[in-house]
Amino acid sequence: MVDTSGPPPNSVLGRAFTLLTAFRVGDAELTLAELCRRTGLPKATAHRLLAELADWDVVERTPTGLRLGMRLFELGQLAPHQRGLREAAAPFLADLFEATHETVHLAVLDGGNPPEVVYLHKLDATSGPKVQSRIGGRMPAHCTGVGKAMLAFSPRSVLDQVLAAGLTRRTPRTVIAPGLLDRELAAIREHGVAEEHEESTVGIACVAAPVLDADGRALAAISITGWANRLDTRRFASAVRTAALGLSRTLRASR
Repeated sequence: MVDTSGPPPNSVLGRAFTLLTAFRVGDAELTLAELCRRTGLPKATAHRLLAELADWDVVERTPTGLRLGMRLFELGQLAPHQRGLREAAAPFLADLFEATHETVHLAVLDGGNPPEVVYLHKLDATSGPKVQSRIGGRMPAHCTGVGKAMLAFSPRSVLDQVLAAGLTRRTPRTVIAPGLLDRELAAIREHGVAEEHEESTVGIACVAAPVLDADGRALAAISITGWANRLDTRRFASAVRTAALGLSRTLRASR
């Protein structure tokens, strides 16, 4: 993921991606002034780059600002690994949704520094909480069920990157002590499931399981999410793990 917190990059391509990654969850559109504020780019530079991006339909102009364009969505659909993973996962996610009636997620870890959770698919429960996640959205790995499920079955170097970046506290229950997180990941490796209780969002609970390759390393993770005071994570752990195991077998067979 591009870091927009520091000075803007020098290359034209880097500056263009800085503008695109300035859009955040919930940003239907942004003004030129807001994009300049978030990226640190001069107004004239941002205006020139956005005009060219608009010519390629990567961004679209609106009467009050700019929004991400349809071309980005089209390019995203061409990513072969994510598309194949979503297609293979679809029946398992649907079965899990029918069995639990809770919000279902499919997620992967990206290759950034630090690695973050990226959601590839989501089935929203009509009676569940409004979860902040969205397809293509990102969340920290250390405080999400899917993130911890994948960290537990990833190379140590992946966890080291997460720890080096610092464990940010998102709620009063977020685990920010490296030793505590290490012990929790060991328990996840033992039981095959991860739980989250109001660590990423107050009022939300989650149970997740990793999707593993033939070497036992995480390819993705599946989870269900619901109200913390209603979701019985132990009761549904078996259903989530069964879905993840089924997808793991399917992916191994296809490869």
